[in-house]
Amino acid sequence: MLSLLSARTHEVLTAVSVFHPGEIVDTRVEVTSVEFTRLSDADIEWYVGTGEPLDKAGAYAVQGLASRFIPRIEGSYSNVVGLPIALVYQMLTTKLLTF
Repeated sequence: MLSLLSARTHEVLTAVSVFHPGEIVDTRVEVTSVEFTRLSDADIEWYVGTGEPLDKAGAYAVQGLASRFIPRIEGSYSNVVGLPIALVYQMLTTKLLTF
């Protein structure tokens, strides 16, 4: 996986739905672009050796040791970490005003 990400930009997509008893009232998708530097075999071996990527979607943690390999993110950082907080907040506050 890390070899596939090396020297490329990929997109992280997260779908979020707001559910109110009996219906889904809103669904949106957050898209964030993540750019990786070129990873050498030694970089990958070192990173895998830390154990950090072993339980991560995409085999990296942007908030952890892999941050040294990511020079650019376009979009929501929290989306890459796991949940697009600003989008969720916006959806909830917008919908709560209508209930």
